Amino acid sequence: MSDQLSQPPPNDKFKAEMPHIPGVSTVPAKAHRAGRGWVVFGGIIFLIVAGAMTARLLTKPRLAERANPRAAQIEVPAPVADLAASVPVATQSGTSVASISELARPWSSRPFIFYNRDTGEKVAALLIRLPGESPLRSSGYWSFAMKPIYGDCKLDYVEDLQKLKGDYGYRHARHPMVVNPCTRSVYDPLKYATLPGDILARGAIVQGSDLRPPLSIEIKLKGKEILAGRME
Repeated sequence: MSDQLSQPPPNDKFKAEMPHIPGVSTVPAKAHRAGRGWVVFGGIIFLIVAGAMTARLLTKPRLAERANPRAAQIEVPAPVADLAASVPVATQSGTSVASISELARPWSSRPFIFYNRDTGEKVAALLIRLPGESPLRSSGYWSFAMKPIYGDCKLDYVEDLQKLKGDYGYRHARHPMVVNPCTRSVYDPLKYATLPGDILARGAIVQGSDLRPPLSIEIKLKGKEILAGRME
């Protein structure tokens, strides 16, 4: 036993060297595992950085699109024709509202606007060519306001006799009539009504509850022109 204790430790000088094989690392196992860990960690860092850069590149166009949104396409509606522009306006006594040739046919009509200087109101009006009278005389025409004295309903000039019978129940119509759609009153342009003071007013009420005919507008002739005068 004393011999074993006195034996010198083995000398590594005579230890055989491991052969070196090209392509095979001679790094110890622990160092090899540590190297692999750093490679994996580096790969993860690379993937994170690459992902961040890709996301940034993809986000830039979206931010630019938000910063510069496309202008909204606004559809501009086509201008509506101003029908009132073709309607004459009687702004003073003796304003031409039509020509004789425009109302050559009996029961033909022409709308216009009458400016009431007393009230400052613009009133819708109508001019009708009456049958049986000379077109060269003012008695051959009837002009009146399309608004009744009471109420806001606009009067209507009906030339369709079937409409007078069907919509208003007036079966005695032989010619066009003026009607009040709100009260279903019917005015006859060929008849007169007597107002207080023994005043005759054209457009007698032949059906309905209205109190009097429409307000008449004075008519004058000057050459071939039909002029609107005062309103009663």
